[in-house]
Amino acid sequence: MFENFWFNVQYGINHVLDINGYDHVLFLMVLAVPYVFKDWKRVLLLVSMFTLGHTLSLVLAAYGVVSVDGGLVEFLIPITILIAAVYNVFTAGKKDRGKKIGLLFFTTLFFGLIHGLGFAREFKMFAGQSENKIELLLEFALGIEIAQIIIVFVVLFLGFLFQTLFRFSRRDWVMVLSAIVIGLVFEMLIRNDYLW
Repeated sequence: MFENFWFNVQYGINHVLDINGYDHVLFLMVLAVPYVFKDWKRVLLLVSMFTLGHTLSLVLAAYGVVSVDGGLVEFLIPITILIAAVYNVFTAGKKDRGKKIGLLFFTTLFFGLIHGLGFAREFKMFAGQSENKIELLLEFALGIEIAQIIIVFVVLFLGFLFQTLFRFSRRDWVMVLSAIVIGLVFEMLIRNDYLW
């Protein structure tokens, strides 16, 4: 019983941390980069909204309630990352960034829905003909959440290092990491068959 549970959780962790599917990591990077450790409650809430979104769309897709063209989803995922990164570039260092928290949480939830559709194909293959899909799904989602917390912690830790040891301003750190992500996303979009 525990072995099955841990296998399913690990599968979720490995799915997010897979070097070949780094789109999820990029989104979490741009989601977390504007924050520092003292903002942990807000970051945790944002990550939870993202998890809620992709878990909801994963459930709907797993039970056949929604079905979306995989090519469209693979195109939209880098678009969500690009929007979040560009938002960071234009709001880096601005004092009123925290005031638009409702829009930020809603957008993160919506982007989570899109990313969940990306997980759906793999989850359907993973679940196969299992009769207890909801249990598998919750264990898979727990693995995803664990991986997300690891990624966010690493981003916050790197931000701490760059801002204290290397004397980056918070604004510069957000700009540099967001610009790197934008470059990687353009490469993803160029390789995407949906555009061509």
